[in-house]
Amino acid sequence: MGLITLELFATLDLVAQSPGSPEEDPENFPYGGWQVPLLDQVSGAQVVAAYEGTDALLLGRRTYDIFAAYWPNQTDSFATLFNSIPKYVASRGTPDLPWDGSTQLGPDLVAAVREIRERHDHIKVVGSLDLVQTLLREKLFDRLDLWVHPIVLGAGKRVFADGTVPSNLTLLEPPAVGGKGTVYLRYGLDAGTPEVGNMDDVRGG
Repeated sequence: MGLITLELFATLDLVAQSPGSPEEDPENFPYGGWQVPLLDQVSGAQVVAAYEGTDALLLGRRTYDIFAAYWPNQTDSFATLFNSIPKYVASRGTPDLPWDGSTQLGPDLVAAVREIRERHDHIKVVGSLDLVQTLLREKLFDRLDLWVHPIVLGAGKRVFADGTVPSNLTLLEPPAVGGKGTVYLRYGLDAGTPEVGNMDDVRGG
């Protein structure tokens, strides 16, 4: 069974809307492109390494449209990867999918994603916050790669929206900090739900 990894860029208050440009997801959000001033070589290298071995992309409709308009016209290593592997698109409509290797998922999204997981080894979900909420709610992911940037926006769509279910995650490797203060965190989904306790137990009282 393959691994599904959520790849997300977020602020300290975990806003993940429209990090790359104002056009990505402008709905009720004036801060599109917030990530760009905080990019550096360290975080760029982390992103490249995170995609090693990827053999499928799982995308929401909005992210797919952005990618399909951009990556077929590029020639770098990301373009070579993205253009060559299958792309699976979650959409309730009947979208035009012009990017080679693209397939729309069926109406039963959860069943379709589980089938993809059986077919591929390393599936990456990029952006696609509405899709991410479904995967979080269904615990239908294995890893979460999160780049946390040192800004607070106070508005926008967040990584963990209303309806997210209680879950345990395990830090898979030590946090890595970029030159501009961005922290890269890699988590794995763990079994069970969070436990509760009493501070007296910690203090020994």
